[in-house]
Amino acid sequence: MTAPVVLLEHPVDGVALIRLNRPDARNALNMEVRRQLAKHVADATDDPAIRCIIFTGGDKVFAAGADIKEMAEAGSIEMMQRGAFKLWRATAASHKPVIAAVNGFAVGGGCELAMCADIIIAGESARFGQPEVKIGITPGGGGTQRLTRAVGKFNAMRICLTGDMFSAAQMQAMGVVSEIVPDAETEKRAVALAQQIAELPPLAVQQIKEIILAGEDGSLEEGLRLEAKAIQLMFSSQDQKEGMAAFIEKRKPKFQGK
Repeated sequence: MTAPVVLLEHPVDGVALIRLNRPDARNALNMEVRRQLAKHVADATDDPAIRCIIFTGGDKVFAAGADIKEMAEAGSIEMMQRGAFKLWRATAASHKPVIAAVNGFAVGGGCELAMCADIIIAGESARFGQPEVKIGITPGGGGTQRLTRAVGKFNAMRICLTGDMFSAAQMQAMGVVSEIVPDAETEKRAVALAQQIAELPPLAVQQIKEIILAGEDGSLEEGLRLEAKAIQLMFSSQDQKEGMAAFIEKRKPKFQGK
């Protein structure tokens, strides 16, 4: 039986770790990888025991972009019929928090996959880029859109128009990387952060993610209205009562997602 090109692991309770597993191809994102990614994300999202999701790759490569050999001779109709856009959308659609743990190269589709996450933990040697222009195409998995929202027009133009590589420190300065750690600590740190989030009230966590993402593309007034509705909604949850009671009683709360 062919080994799966994406692995689903559970390093600690409440956390699903999705690992790219094509080391011989530098974790290139062929269609099978994209399908398995989307399925694992959907399964983890639907699993009530999972409260946080991690994307990761290997020690030297997170993901070295799309599989060029798979698409080099394709025509535009074939590319449309492959449905890669739907798989990208499905991969980014989880309402649960997602952390990307990035070591080595995260370029092209690999950079776009990292940007599907909500938090990016990068090893010191991580390298990011959108080099599609160098092979005659444009980014196709969010590289022009998510990147622009993260770093602004002028930085996005520089990254996409040059195809250059950028260090973890440079990407952190531009607002893409959340935290930089030694390479050997990247996955460990991502798991610890995921566990921390998984222990928090999942309804509140879900609402925070939802209103940040929804407010990102709307006006300040619309975002503030969403925020107000979200906090009002939380007062119907058992977790709100438990959290405030635990605070008053000076004990650790037990959140159940209710």
